[in-house]
Amino acid sequence: MTTMATTVADIKADYPFSVYRFNVSIMGLEDKVGFSEVSGLEVGHQPITYKDGLGFKHMPGMPEPIKLTLKRGMVKGNSTLYDWMASVRLNRIEKRDITISLLDEETHPLVTWTVQSAFPTKLVAPSFNATSNEVAIETLELMADSLRVEHA
Repeated sequence: MTTMATTVADIKADYPFSVYRFNVSIMGLEDKVGFSEVSGLEVGHQPITYKDGLGFKHMPGMPEPIKLTLKRGMVKGNSTLYDWMASVRLNRIEKRDITISLLDEETHPLVTWTVQSAFPTKLVAPSFNATSNEVAIETLELMADSLRVEHA
């Protein structure tokens, strides 16, 4: 028989983490760049199908590319992401490591994803709608060389 967690310690130990408390740090960007959403923390391999006289065999092939998406609300006077994106056009792109940490209620890291050698591939301006009162959100899409996960 399974029992429900009844104490704070039981809840911390037995319940899944909440995803709303996280921190994003981009190496080389001194500005506070707060993000409202992160997606694309995925690791995978392209499958290879090997055919022989007995049927099919499947095995992992090349790693899938790491494609990360970061979203944030636009604020006055902060063009950090645009400046990083503009450096691609000048052919002097700086690849940067990005750290995303899922935090507990005391802001201690529970799980940390380190995205290595990331560079921007697309910066999307917010959609404008005169009938809406939503926050202006910009979206940054990145590609990276590798992803490492560490549990606290």
